[in-house]
Amino acid sequence: MQTRSAGRTPTAIKKEGNRSLSITWDDRHVSRYSFRYLRQRCACAACIEEWTGRPLLDIDQVPLDLSASRVLPVGRYALGFSFSDNHDSGIYHFDHLRAICPCAICEGKEASHE
Repeated sequence: MQTRSAGRTPTAIKKEGNRSLSITWDDRHVSRYSFRYLRQRCACAACIEEWTGRPLLDIDQVPLDLSASRVLPVGRYALGFSFSDNHDSGIYHFDHLRAICPCAICEGKEASHE
């Protein structure tokens, strides 16, 4: 059985209103994502060309007021979303979600996690 490294397993996932989501990780770091931010980073075959990795989604066309009607677990390793633009085919692995955390700490603007 493979174990996950610290900081890669959510301990709490909370939809915050219609436009954002927070994830508390097992290292106590909290990531906050707007649904628009997540939709712009969808890696499904409709958004990223499967063979070349070329983006197919024009991220500037994702509505500013995008919301998610559902946030669903995918096994014990990912989340799926039903976005208000009718897109629902992306799977967001927990490792990917942690890697794209938009906070200043994770973007390297601060030296370390507190």
